[in-house]
Amino acid sequence: MTETDALRKLSILAILLAAAPFLAGARLPPHGPLPQPRPEAADTTSPTPLPDKAEPPSPDDVPAPQPKPDMKEPEAPVPDQPSGPPTEPKKPESAKPEPAKPSPAEPMQGPPLPPGQGPQTPEEDNKPPAEQTLEEQHLTIEPESDAEHAECTAALKALGVVFKDVPRIDDGNGCGIDKPITVSEALPGITLKPEATVRCPAALALARWMKESVIPAASAALPEQGRLTTVNQATSYMCRLRNSAGTGKISEHARGNAIDIASFHFEKGEDVAVRSRREDPTLTGAFQRTVSAAGCLYFTTVLDPESDAAHETHFHLDVIERKGGYRYCH
Repeated sequence: MTETDALRKLSILAILLAAAPFLAGARLPPHGPLPQPRPEAADTTSPTPLPDKAEPPSPDDVPAPQPKPDMKEPEAPVPDQPSGPPTEPKKPESAKPEPAKPSPAEPMQGPPLPPGQGPQTPEEDNKPPAEQTLEEQHLTIEPESDAEHAECTAALKALGVVFKDVPRIDDGNGCGIDKPITVSEALPGITLKPEATVRCPAALALARWMKESVIPAASAALPEQGRLTTVNQATSYMCRLRNSAGTGKISEHARGNAIDIASFHFEKGEDVAVRSRREDPTLTGAFQRTVSAAGCLYFTTVLDPESDAAHETHFHLDVIERKGGYRYCH
């Protein structure tokens, strides 16, 4: 009986030993959840430092550009004072207030300009010619060659033009004639009324136009009127802008290059006034249209009553020189 009891005891011990691990495993689940909240707490703490880690790089980036403006700041004083670089390494902090010094220097440069009226002149220069007054254009009188003037006056004498040389005209602002002449007869026996003060090239163009176009056209269209005796001019030399405007380009009248013809007087009949005759079916209309068109053979500009309201009562004829020999005739 002793052996059997011993065997029983051994079997009971073996069972207990075999059940021990199961009992230990049964105790593990209650202890299992305890460690689980700890990793959750770790997880909760981990996300908080993550944004903290993301934030520091941004301030780290901020100081990085700070040295760059510091490098730019010394560059500004360097051109102003070449002796600045040796002092900069000694006092890098003082280099920062230095950019504040050039800022007051800039307003110091501004105030002296208005009293000197410096900014006003560039403003005037920036204006287009159409917005400039005669005074703002700062024009000068064009000089004339002695040889060319002598050649021109010789041609006038050959045509029988009655004229005289007069002293140089200078009315300021570019108005004037270097070698003016006063014409009293456009051709022999044809009075220019009143006398016209112009440059010789304008007088020569007028004489040739009269001889080669006006007189032949009058003989063909108005033979009953008799001989042409007078040419009435409205304007020769006059200091003004084009069309007497307040601003714009200078008139060729102000340079002695232009003359305005208002009417033609014949021995018989009434004066033939220059006026709108585009639709005039008479020979008088044909005469005016003919001499207007022919004017462009002698003058570089011809404006007739059909061109605009400013020329409704006369021909504007001038000898302005343009590039490429360009002419404007209307």
